[in-house]
Amino acid sequence: MHLKTLTVRGFKSFASATTFEFEPGVTAVVGPNGSGKSNVVDALAWVMGEQGAKSLRGGKMEDVIFAGTAGRAPLGRAHVSLTIDNADGALPIDYAEVTISRTLFRTGGSEYAINNRPCRLLDIQELLSDSGLGREMHVVVGQGRLDRILHASPEERRGFVEEAAGVLKHRRRKERTLRKLEAMQANLDRLEDLTAELRRQLAPLGRQARTARRAQRIQHDARDARARLLADDLVQARTGLAADEELERRLRAERDEAQRALDAGRARQAEVEARAARATPALNAARDTWYRLTAVQERCRSLARLAAERRRLLGTAEAPAEPARDPGRLAAQAARTREEQARLLEQVEDATDALAAAIEDRETAEAAARDQDAVVTGLLRAAADRREGAARLTGAVAAARSRVEAAEQALARLHEAHAGAGARREGAGAEADRLRLAAGRAAEAAATARAAHDEAAAAHDAARTAAREAGAAAQELLRAHDAQAARAETLRAALRQPDGSAAVRAAHPEDVVGAVAELVGVAPGWERAVTAALGPLADALAVRSHGAALGVLATLREAGRGRVQLLVAAAGTGPEAPAVPELPGALAAVDVLRAPGGAARDADDDAGRAAAAVRMALARTVLTEDPATAARVVAADPRLTAVTRDGDVLTALSARGGAAEAAGTLETRAAAERAEAERAALAGRLHAAREAETAAAAARTAARARVEAAAAALRTAERDAARAAAELDRVRAVLGSAEAETRRADDELAAARERLAGDQRRLEEALGRLAAAEAEDPGDDEAAQLEAAARREEAQRGASAARAAETEARLALRSLEEQARALGARAASQERAAAAERRAREEAEQRARRRRAQARTAEAVHAAAEALLARVAGSVAAAEAARERAEAVRAGLDAELTDLRAGNDRLAARVAELTDSVHRDELARTQRRTRVEALEARSLEELGLTPDALVEHYGPHLPVPAATGAEDGAPGTDGQETLFAEEPGTAYVRAEQERRLRRAEKELAALGRVNPLALEEFAALEERHRFLAEQLEDLRRSRADLRAIIRDVDRHVEEVFGAAFADTAAQFEQVFATLFPGGEGRLRLTDPTDLLSTGIEVEARPAGKKVKRLSLLSGGERSLTAIALLVAIFRARPSPFYVMDEVEAALDDRNLGRLLTVLQQLRETSQLIVITHQKRTMEIADALYGVAMRGDGVTTVVGQRLAELR
Repeated sequence: MHLKTLTVRGFKSFASATTFEFEPGVTAVVGPNGSGKSNVVDALAWVMGEQGAKSLRGGKMEDVIFAGTAGRAPLGRAHVSLTIDNADGALPIDYAEVTISRTLFRTGGSEYAINNRPCRLLDIQELLSDSGLGREMHVVVGQGRLDRILHASPEERRGFVEEAAGVLKHRRRKERTLRKLEAMQANLDRLEDLTAELRRQLAPLGRQARTARRAQRIQHDARDARARLLADDLVQARTGLAADEELERRLRAERDEAQRALDAGRARQAEVEARAARATPALNAARDTWYRLTAVQERCRSLARLAAERRRLLGTAEAPAEPARDPGRLAAQAARTREEQARLLEQVEDATDALAAAIEDRETAEAAARDQDAVVTGLLRAAADRREGAARLTGAVAAARSRVEAAEQALARLHEAHAGAGARREGAGAEADRLRLAAGRAAEAAATARAAHDEAAAAHDAARTAAREAGAAAQELLRAHDAQAARAETLRAALRQPDGSAAVRAAHPEDVVGAVAELVGVAPGWERAVTAALGPLADALAVRSHGAALGVLATLREAGRGRVQLLVAAAGTGPEAPAVPELPGALAAVDVLRAPGGAARDADDDAGRAAAAVRMALARTVLTEDPATAARVVAADPRLTAVTRDGDVLTALSARGGAAEAAGTLETRAAAERAEAERAALAGRLHAAREAETAAAAARTAARARVEAAAAALRTAERDAARAAAELDRVRAVLGSAEAETRRADDELAAARERLAGDQRRLEEALGRLAAAEAEDPGDDEAAQLEAAARREEAQRGASAARAAETEARLALRSLEEQARALGARAASQERAAAAERRAREEAEQRARRRRAQARTAEAVHAAAEALLARVAGSVAAAEAARERAEAVRAGLDAELTDLRAGNDRLAARVAELTDSVHRDELARTQRRTRVEALEARSLEELGLTPDALVEHYGPHLPVPAATGAEDGAPGTDGQETLFAEEPGTAYVRAEQERRLRRAEKELAALGRVNPLALEEFAALEERHRFLAEQLEDLRRSRADLRAIIRDVDRHVEEVFGAAFADTAAQFEQVFATLFPGGEGRLRLTDPTDLLSTGIEVEARPAGKKVKRLSLLSGGERSLTAIALLVAIFRARPSPFYVMDEVEAALDDRNLGRLLTVLQQLRETSQLIVITHQKRTMEIADALYGVAMRGDGVTTVVGQRLAELR
């Protein structure tokens, strides 16, 4: 396992996407101070889960997002992704390559992903911790990390070892388990308190339950008596209703006979009206012909005048246009400009060739200069290498010997580790087989319980959704009902007249019949038209006579109470109106009038006479669908007034209308009636919705109870399955660890053997190179260096001259190109001007030809219009004569229709009188039916019985069973009280049932206050007490299980930490001896008897010193000691990679050489990423990345594999 790539974008100074490709060996990152090298280390730590802003050298976490510079805007997010080669399976995931990524948004949100799949931060941390990469990031040794290690307490040093050994994961699990125990203890205390409280409540509630049982018996007796009395009332009401219906049938038969006579009269009237209708088209045709011929005559006169005027205007000559430029001259100028442009373009091609030659010369000269510079650099480097080669080879021989010795020791340790791992793997495998069977059985039980819970939860969700929808529907209907009620009230308030009407009604109640809007109704849709037709009368008051009207006006004048419009009811007779023209979309205004509420009016009473007066006011009014039909109505009979549906009024002499004004009284009253009807309909729907909501709530409650029961069973099954799975996971983890340890031991053995062979081979090569270097005698090459320097200066002068020549050629080319473009633009402008002049001349010629043709046409039209005007005059006279004849025929038919209508009106009055009688009987029957419906509603509301079921089971025809109430508090065999005996009852007597009801009510009052819910509460309380007792026992068992888990974790931590400390202490002694030849160093536990909490002390004694405390060492010695501790941890529990940020910055050359020896040993087992300024550190690297900061504050990177250069 090793790091493959790191991609950074928007993180600190990396504004653009930057990718690092790491080698399995050593990768060095170099660059000047402040260029962003350490940001690479921060990016690695951040993507692997670092949560401390200070650890990332910031004040808050959003400081890692690129903040922008003077020339570049800030970014909104930081994104880092790290790709890890997992071919050896070190990470517990089934991928050979794993990519983890982290994104932070400036708004505060974060995203984490593993292989592009979203995950949690905890998932990344646990994935890495299994391979020794914990949250403390001991593998990342950043700036200041060494100082923190030096000043760390013994307990903090223990944390470094625990993280490398993978113990922190178990410690976090133990902490979570302890938190669960604390929370469980609080729940346990609460359950014990609740159980004790429920036991105290059960006794008094039992007494209340017994009282409630006796109250149930008495209530049942009262209910039976009340039901029998209500059934008696219902039977009597139904009998009276049947008698009323028989009377209504007789009245309807008499009314039907009168209606047949009226229908015969109306049939005769219809026949005459048909004859009149047949005469109407001829009259209308004659009128239309006369109107059309008159209009044609007028159009001919207008056409003749227009033609004469147009002939006069076209006879005038058009004003001459302004003189223009010659198109030919403009075209010639454009051609000359194009020729000059062509010559310049040829010069541009020559300049382009010259520029290409200058570029080629410049490139040749610069290449020669670079070659000469490389020669000088090579000579200088060769001389330096010869001077430093001997010293470097001596160090290499010593390092090679040390590596050979370390490899031999490591090979021996690995043999021992391999044997121990094999033994642990065999023991864990047998235990895992046993637990796998137990976990399978527990998982099956949990799956069965989960399926039952899911089914119950689905049913509960459906019931909850249904209840929510029912509630929403009820609320919506309630809002609609309230809105309609408010609208109806607003409309009724608008009907209250603000003028003197109220004062008139109060002062003359005997003279006022009522408001016109109250006395007549209008067919829906025609309210605005009738209001416009009536004008002020629509808001008038109807009075009995002219004398009453004068008295009302005098009263208002004396009191100064405003003005009022009056309609005299006595004036409701007069001549019949002219016939309505038979046109589509036209009807008489009186045909849309209705009696208020649909009831018939008595023509002889005041209201009837007032309604007749309204009809007389509308007798000459015709209602139409549109203005065009209104115009045809008025044209057919100028005596008529036409009113459109929108309220526009048209007469022969005037028109009135336009935009809609405020609604009239008739419109407002109709709208109020419609709003009240809609409110009543919504009230019925609201009642039904309330019932549906109640039923849905009951279903939801039942479903919730089933869900709770299934959840309890599921929790028990899941707890058992989790306990079995946890034990199996623990054994699997042990087995996996042992198998992984065995595989790693195999791999490490093979690798160790290869390293030992390689180290021995390199030692022999180093000895050979050292012997060759000592035998070599370098000559004096100063003359060669001077000669090469002279050639380099000459080549650089040639390159400068070539660059100057290239610049001059480039400037000349740009000047010629600009001149050619200017000439091209001038030629195009001249060509456009020539084309515009040619088009202008052609358009002037076309306009002259059109004027001459239009003048000839106007002369011909004028002559034809004069001739046509003479012929039309004769046709107009003939059409006028035909119209007068048709009007005479129509007048005779109208007179006959008047007589027929008078007879039919008398018959209609008789029918109306009979209809009123039927309506009065209907009202009485409705009242009796209302009484029956009220009794039926009481049956449903008070007793929950349908009316038929009430009469069937409690009617007066049935005997009353004798009551044999059980003793108080003595339940029957089924848990209910025996209320009636099986013996025959007595006959129904109303007085006895009334006494029985009063007696039951008195006994119920004597019981005093009764808790009607005591029975249900007692049963529920008993069930809750039993449930809580079971839960209490479950919690106690769970607490014992958690404590057992904690003991297992502690035992595992002691074993793992003890082994890790022993290996780390052994490695520390070896590494310390390498870094401090002749010195001694060791690690010891502060409390060896307590491996769970003991700290680690570091003792270091360099050669020649007797001190062991770190505080008494020099700065360099302390740094080397900290490095020795880290390397010991690295070697005891190797991690796939390590990141070091300038750890050797404070070391001198000798100590640096020792550190490099240790790093070369470490590179054999782990990947190293080193941030450095040291040249010697760079030399051991396999890949090198150079980091630099551009002028805009953004970091750029360049990389090189050194193996390609060696």
